[in-house]
Amino acid sequence: MSNANNEIRTAEQFGTDHERLKREVAKVIIGQDEVVEQVLMGIFAKGHCLLVGVPGLAKTLLVNTVAKALGLTFNRIQFTPDLMPSDIIGSEVLDQDRRFKFIKGPVFANIILADEINRTPPKTQAALLEAMQERMVTAAGQTHPLPDPFFVLATQNPIEQEGTYPLPEAQLDRFMFNIWVDYPTYEEELAVVKATTGHLQASVEPVLSSAEIIAHQALVRKVPVTDNVMEYAVKLVARTRPGRGMAPQVVTDNVSWGAGPRASQYLVLGAKVHALAKGRFSPDIADVQAVALPILRHRLVRNYKAEAEGMTVERIVAGIL
Repeated sequence: MSNANNEIRTAEQFGTDHERLKREVAKVIIGQDEVVEQVLMGIFAKGHCLLVGVPGLAKTLLVNTVAKALGLTFNRIQFTPDLMPSDIIGSEVLDQDRRFKFIKGPVFANIILADEINRTPPKTQAALLEAMQERMVTAAGQTHPLPDPFFVLATQNPIEQEGTYPLPEAQLDRFMFNIWVDYPTYEEELAVVKATTGHLQASVEPVLSSAEIIAHQALVRKVPVTDNVMEYAVKLVARTRPGRGMAPQVVTDNVSWGAGPRASQYLVLGAKVHALAKGRFSPDIADVQAVALPILRHRLVRNYKAEAEGMTVERIVAGIL
């Protein structure tokens, strides 16, 4: 019984810590509540996030602020067409004793900001992919574990597609969330300009330690999920696959490839975090629906007809829901 009481206390603490984190981030990031919420959900679910938005919407500042509020080490990697895999993971050098020594690259940090990930060639993208999936890197036959916790928050610019290397579907699938960062409202933009053009600068204090984040991640895995919620998540993903019995008309008409099993896993994990953040100890169907769009957005491949007619993934997901 005492073990159950401990877990209930930990679950209640999760909600408190989540609110404290949001308040701390809000000192610097004005508006973008949904974006912040989804980034934090990704972190507690041990998933990586892809932030998509035009330049100047504070994507880099957001990631930096979240890293500070979490008390984690942070590295930014600016992706360019001439970036090599060794520039990310590190390389072996000959030291003064004429022995090879591995010099760690910038990927050895708790939070990695992969800035404009679609500006670098596939070989370098693939080097980051191994780090994201295996949470370790291999150099000269040796494997080197990455710090724990470890997250990649990548940014992508949806315009200026010339000179970019679009991420392949297999790599997109490694990201738990595809988060759309939109323009601020008039009131939010006014508040941003007031806050950033004066002499006072807000400072962010660490709210959680690495050990507390790892404990919260472990708690998410323990959250019970009822069979009907689990079945709903799996059916939702099955409905994205055209040519299968469960696909509705909106999918059959507009989608060439649907989401894979990883989407079902992420829907359940995301629903668990969403429920905990709202002070509930088990997710329901509404929690699955709340995380469905950022999880499915980058996993549905629209066909030519959908692209020609301007049918957005958001409308397709709304039709599936």
